[in-house]
Amino acid sequence: MKIKFNEDIIKIIISAVLFVIALFFQNYKTVYLILLVCSYLIVSYRIFIEAIKKLVKGNVFDENTLMIIATVSAFIIGEYPEAVMVMLLFEFGEYLSDLAVDNSKESITKLMDLRSDYVNLKKGERIEKVDIKEAVIDDIFIVKPGEKVPLDGIVLDGKTSVDTASLTGESVPREVVQGDTVLSGFVNGSGVITVKATSVAENSTASKIINLLENSNDKKTKTEKFITRFSKIYTPIVVILAVLIVVIPTMLGANFNDFLYKALVFLVTACPCALVISVPLGFFCGVGRASKEGILIKGSDGLESLSKLETVVFDKTGTVTEGKFEVRDIVSRGVSKDELLELAAYSEYYSNHPIAKSIVTAYKDEIDENLIKNYKEVSGYGVTALVNDKKVIIGNDKLLNQENITVEEVNDFGTTIYVACDGQYLGYLVIGDKIKDSAYNLVGDLKKCGINRVIMLSGDTEDMVKIVADKVNIDEYYSQLLPIDKVQKLREIKEKSYTAFVGDGINDAPVIKEADLGISMGGIGSDAAIEASDVVLMHDNLDKIVTAIKISHITQKIVMFNIVFALGFKFLMLVLATFGLASIWMAVFADVGVTLLAVLNALRIMKKKL
Repeated sequence: MKIKFNEDIIKIIISAVLFVIALFFQNYKTVYLILLVCSYLIVSYRIFIEAIKKLVKGNVFDENTLMIIATVSAFIIGEYPEAVMVMLLFEFGEYLSDLAVDNSKESITKLMDLRSDYVNLKKGERIEKVDIKEAVIDDIFIVKPGEKVPLDGIVLDGKTSVDTASLTGESVPREVVQGDTVLSGFVNGSGVITVKATSVAENSTASKIINLLENSNDKKTKTEKFITRFSKIYTPIVVILAVLIVVIPTMLGANFNDFLYKALVFLVTACPCALVISVPLGFFCGVGRASKEGILIKGSDGLESLSKLETVVFDKTGTVTEGKFEVRDIVSRGVSKDELLELAAYSEYYSNHPIAKSIVTAYKDEIDENLIKNYKEVSGYGVTALVNDKKVIIGNDKLLNQENITVEEVNDFGTTIYVACDGQYLGYLVIGDKIKDSAYNLVGDLKKCGINRVIMLSGDTEDMVKIVADKVNIDEYYSQLLPIDKVQKLREIKEKSYTAFVGDGINDAPVIKEADLGISMGGIGSDAAIEASDVVLMHDNLDKIVTAIKISHITQKIVMFNIVFALGFKFLMLVLATFGLASIWMAVFADVGVTLLAVLNALRIMKKKL
């Protein structure tokens, strides 16, 4: 743990020095008392200020109030050294706890140090370095080797590799070329790239991530809310019990000072510092650990929700699959595969359909438009065209059957596009949406994490959804659903179990919002889906869902252990204090020690193996 030489440690040192000097003047009562009072005021003034501020806000009882009551009362009964030492130990414990928390936050802040303060704007032939806040959408900027990408954008020129670890958690550099998207926070490698901005500073990916992390404690968990409510009830009860410890024995003839001392020990022992500090810190560390893994969780309540999941529902296209059409297979009859692809690419050249574009993309050579004539699109069926004066028919089986051309039956994952030329059947192409590599082991991994049901919802046809579901071992699926149908189906599912929905597109936003926990794809996901979700996967890697659940389970176990440990130890010490078996120094050591142990245990979340 990195020590910080700040104002807090300076006042602790000065107070400690005055305390030690005072011990040499015990025979000079006035000097002795002045030195101890000065030592006490130096180390305690912050606590008095905090207590007054909370008193103004109506928060009468907290750990600061307890410490003030205990130490002032110690002064009243003449226990001066104990009063000063209690404050010294309490403040030193607070300093160590704050230090642990700050070190944790620093490590996360360094991890999330994504924002650049400037951008190299290209103005004509000049490159001008300006404040990033001055940049607007469509500005052209340069990113030099070693620099952070300042804004989201599209690469217009250049080729390089980028380090995406701070956003995605992936350590392998990614190659980017002209036309690729880069996100703010990526670190440029060895090449110079020219980028067109698609965001401004406050809406960039880096800013969104940092804002999510900074505001992660705005949405408190039920556990945190319980601790807050518990402290408000617990503290006044402790004060009342401390008063009773003094009043009842004194009324029965016992020595007032003896039982006041016991009451002071009871008060100091009762300080709920360990709970108040370690529980929020535990959830903060969980959110930070997730960020380190490329998972953005919008608040500690989202982290807690992950630990309660019983059912996970997936969208298909763009979530379980890549969401990009590509030519997966070419089967030719009587011609070569290259010839078949060439005819198909020429025939589909003028079409704007995604399937047609994927065929043209698969054909690498340049297309001579002069060879294409009489292009005609038959909606819902395919196209016909003259290619180099040959009549080409390309489309589904229904189109070719209308022309009395017999085609073979194909049972493959994807859309089958049949090709005929001058009345002769030449074969087919299979256009498919590739299943993500991370989807194949997903169901098994989720079930190991305690997920009972894995379901897929899709607007695609029954056959297509079944093929994908079978390949990734999803037993339960529903097809041909409109967005409103998905919402209704999710409502039925979540009635029986705590449910997450994982999606990527703008049409998924209503379902993501409806789920107990919404998870979106950050890489290709729409802004609407990301905004509606509680968890964002920055690298679109489905494995990260399992990682997020594991982090939530670790966080929950450590937080619950801290609660049980702190309350159990407090109860033991309170019993000892009640029967006069603990001194005020023991009480402070116990309070500080338990707090430090709980804090250090919470920090394990950042390093614990998943």
